[in-house]
Amino acid sequence: MNFSYPYLGQTLALLSSIIWAFAVILFRKSGETVHPIALNLFKNLLALILILPTMMIFGESLFIAFPVSKYLIFLLSGILGMAIADTLFFMSLNRIGASLNAIVACTYSPFIIILSVLFLKESLALVQIFGVILIVLAVLLTTRLKHIDHITRRNLLIGILLGTLANASTAVGIILIKPQLGVTPLLWATEIRLIGGFVSLFIITMFLPNRKQIISSLFTIKGIGYSIGGTFIGTYLALIIWLAGMKYTAASIASALNQTSSVFVFIFAALILKEKITMMRTAAIILAITGVFMVFFG
Repeated sequence: MNFSYPYLGQTLALLSSIIWAFAVILFRKSGETVHPIALNLFKNLLALILILPTMMIFGESLFIAFPVSKYLIFLLSGILGMAIADTLFFMSLNRIGASLNAIVACTYSPFIIILSVLFLKESLALVQIFGVILIVLAVLLTTRLKHIDHITRRNLLIGILLGTLANASTAVGIILIKPQLGVTPLLWATEIRLIGGFVSLFIITMFLPNRKQIISSLFTIKGIGYSIGGTFIGTYLALIIWLAGMKYTAASIASALNQTSSVFVFIFAALILKEKITMMRTAAIILAITGVFMVFFG
């Protein structure tokens, strides 16, 4: 029996953003006891363990006869996106909370657009420029918040900086592989990026003087539960649904719907984490999401 649903791609894209938003809440809870590096190591390893049998189920090869240069590019993308960026993201999440991080997360779109113009020779429309300005204004607005949810101004500014750097690193990692994505199996690309992310972060961790404390922070009943939940639904389940959404609708529409995860993070942070919703935060998230849609549909 053939199943047809006219808005399947859009529904899947929106669903993946909701699932990812809930995963962010779990990662925030995990961060209360688990070190960001340990959490990221665990996330990448578990996601890799889950993605390998998934590839075999769908009949995809684990290793394809691509040039070594292509493997290196995807490994580098994984180092930037899965090792560096995600660790910075978790550090930011711990400092400023989920709702403020959701606003900062919108800086990903301007980085993608700007890097695409600089390195992929894509054009930038006037409405996209206004969208970027709105997102920057939203982030600047968050820097004016004072001592909300017991966040000191120092932690606020450091958290915003870490989150922005995380998005910049993610964007560079994506731009590196963007020319190859159209002719590359997405699950294979994810596998290689996860390998790059896990192996590089593991090597770095082995040289850290406090590596034992970092790793041991993972093995608490509370921490491991939230870490497993966040990884499974965020890094694995949301990824599969995101890929399906990209398959059944236009990439620009799917990407814009994926960015609504910031709104859902904002809502879940208030409902589950009891983070305060203020006029300033609400104005910032509205500005940011408006800017995102202008960037994608400009």
